Amino acid sequence: MTTEQTAAAVQTDREYILQTYVKPSFVIERGEGVYLFDTEGRRYLDFVSGIAVNALGYGDAEVTATIAEQAAKLIHVSNLYLTAPAGELARMLVESHPAFHRVFFANSGAEAVEGAIKFARRYARDRVGEGKTAIIAFDGSFHGRTMGALAVTAREKYREPFEPLMPGVRFAAFNDAASLEATMGPDVCAVILEPVQGEGGLRVADPAFLRAARALCDQYGALLIFDEIQCGMGRTGTLWAHEPAGVYPDIMTIAKPLAGGLPIGAVLMSQAVADTIHVGDHGTTFGGNPLVTAVASVVLRRVSDPAFLARVREVSSYLDEALHDLAAERADTIIELRGRGLMRGLRLTGSASAAREAAQERGLLVATAGEDVLRLLPPLIIEPRHVDDSIAVLRRVLK
Repeated sequence: MTTEQTAAAVQTDREYILQTYVKPSFVIERGEGVYLFDTEGRRYLDFVSGIAVNALGYGDAEVTATIAEQAAKLIHVSNLYLTAPAGELARMLVESHPAFHRVFFANSGAEAVEGAIKFARRYARDRVGEGKTAIIAFDGSFHGRTMGALAVTAREKYREPFEPLMPGVRFAAFNDAASLEATMGPDVCAVILEPVQGEGGLRVADPAFLRAARALCDQYGALLIFDEIQCGMGRTGTLWAHEPAGVYPDIMTIAKPLAGGLPIGAVLMSQAVADTIHVGDHGTTFGGNPLVTAVASVVLRRVSDPAFLARVREVSSYLDEALHDLAAERADTIIELRGRGLMRGLRLTGSASAAREAAQERGLLVATAGEDVLRLLPPLIIEPRHVDDSIAVLRRVLK
């Protein structure tokens, strides 16, 4: 594209697309590996990866070949009919975790959370009866922007313009077992939490806190829901972020990286939960279509490979060491390092947005998580040299 064509594309976006995001004035045209390229030919090292979506980066040969092959055969027939790719992906997901026996496919993370809320309430009504409908979420939580998911999202900035939201939600303090215990009661049907908070500032749940949440749910007959939409699928160095704690949830929501950039969400559940969900209780037109599930099977197989995960942990350790060195050099700017694996946050003394924009000007794309946390979510295929390049930019930006 010429400069004039780029300007025209920017103007078209601003004139015709609802402006719910603040976007830079360049236009992304293509991707290759861990890099994005704009219409002016400028290259960006991508440490956003579509907000933790593009786990295998851009232009992966197996992913693109699978898209072409499946698209030539069948893209969509709805869930009125059975297709093989959906069943194969469901089998792989169930076999990836001993706690789960059934899968419901949706189109996004927010839809997966909506499904999890419905399934939890259906389970409680079936097993206990009326009145057990309350849900506990946590400060700093982000579970989506649809009305049910927004109700269990803590940040007032997202909630206030759309209230009243779904009733029956209470909030406890994250990583505080005493707060959760004080919030629990016989009316609680579910507790929902992120093992690593994304939008909430890259805070990692303590293993002891997750164990306490499991015990309290068992005590009160409530379901434990883990939201691994952003932190799952290898991002923390294990396939699922909660694995190191040794705690099993009853329901888990996943989405972002599952289909390598194609839209998908999923709710994984125990057989006990599945037994309470019946024909007609929930549905989706596009969820689990053969194109998306065929690609997701490729991504899941690749990411769950022990050698792949070992490589993620190796690069994560390299990144962790580099970030600690940077934090020591920039102690006046970096207050705290957060996160785990390739899901990292730098809490700053100044504006995270300003740091993001400065990095962008130097060819590094990073995200934010609130006003003071810079968020790093690179593709899982990054190498140490990409870490070095990112740190070099951050060193210049965080003065």
